[in-house]
Amino acid sequence: MPNPQALIDKIQALPVERIAEIEDFVEFIAAREQARSLARAGTAASAPAFAAIWNNPEDDAYDVL
Repeated sequence: MPNPQALIDKIQALPVERIAEIEDFVEFIAAREQARSLARAGTAASAPAFAAIWNNPEDDAYDVL
Protein backbone atom coordinates (compact mmCIF):
# COMPACT_ATOMS: atom_id res chain seq x y z
CA MET A 1 0.00 0.00 0.00
CA PRO A 2 1.35 3.46 -0.87
CA ASN A 3 2.67 5.53 1.99
CA PRO A 4 1.32 9.09 1.65
CA GLN A 5 3.80 10.48 4.18
CA ALA A 6 6.76 9.03 2.26
CA LEU A 7 5.47 10.71 -0.89
CA ILE A 8 5.04 14.01 0.94
CA ASP A 9 8.59 13.74 2.27
CA LYS A 10 9.95 13.13 -1.23
CA ILE A 11 8.02 16.08 -2.62
CA GLN A 12 9.18 18.38 0.15
CA ALA A 13 12.79 17.48 -0.62
CA LEU A 14 12.46 18.74 -4.20
CA PRO A 15 13.24 22.24 -5.46
CA VAL A 16 10.28 24.65 -5.57
CA GLU A 17 10.08 24.48 -9.38
CA ARG A 18 9.62 20.71 -9.28
CA ILE A 19 6.96 21.00 -6.60
CA ALA A 20 5.05 23.32 -8.93
CA GLU A 21 5.30 20.68 -11.68
CA ILE A 22 3.98 18.03 -9.32
CA GLU A 23 1.09 20.28 -8.34
CA ASP A 24 0.23 20.80 -12.03
CA PHE A 25 0.39 17.04 -12.61
CA VAL A 26 -1.84 16.31 -9.63
CA GLU A 27 -4.38 18.85 -10.90
CA PHE A 28 -4.24 17.21 -14.34
CA ILE A 29 -4.88 13.77 -12.83
CA ALA A 30 -7.79 15.13 -10.76
CA ALA A 31 -9.34 16.81 -13.81
CA ARG A 32 -8.93 13.64 -15.88
CA GLU A 33 -10.58 11.58 -13.15
CA GLN A 34 -13.46 14.04 -12.95
CA ALA A 35 -13.93 13.84 -16.72
CA ARG A 36 -13.92 10.04 -16.59
CA SER A 37 -16.40 10.10 -13.73
CA LEU A 38 -18.72 12.38 -15.70
CA ALA A 39 -18.42 10.13 -18.75
CA ARG A 40 -19.29 7.05 -16.66
CA ALA A 41 -22.27 8.88 -15.15
CA GLY A 42 -23.45 9.94 -18.59
CA THR A 43 -23.15 6.40 -19.89
CA ALA A 44 -25.08 5.03 -16.93
CA ALA A 45 -27.76 7.69 -17.28
CA SER A 46 -28.25 7.02 -21.00
CA ALA A 47 -28.38 3.22 -20.74
CA PRO A 48 -32.08 3.06 -19.78
CA ALA A 49 -32.98 5.35 -22.67
CA PHE A 50 -31.24 3.05 -25.13
CA ALA A 51 -32.43 -0.22 -23.54
CA ALA A 52 -35.58 -0.35 -25.67
CA ILE A 53 -33.52 0.16 -28.81
CA TRP A 54 -30.74 -2.28 -27.89
CA ASN A 55 -32.92 -5.03 -26.44
CA ASN A 56 -35.46 -6.12 -29.03
CA PRO A 57 -36.22 -9.36 -30.87
CA GLU A 58 -35.06 -8.02 -34.23
CA ASP A 59 -31.55 -7.48 -32.91
CA ASP A 60 -31.23 -10.75 -30.98
CA ALA A 61 -29.26 -12.27 -33.86
CA TYR A 62 -26.45 -9.78 -33.13
CA ASP A 63 -26.16 -10.99 -29.53
CA VAL A 64 -24.45 -14.18 -30.68
CA LEU A 65 -21.77 -12.46 -32.74
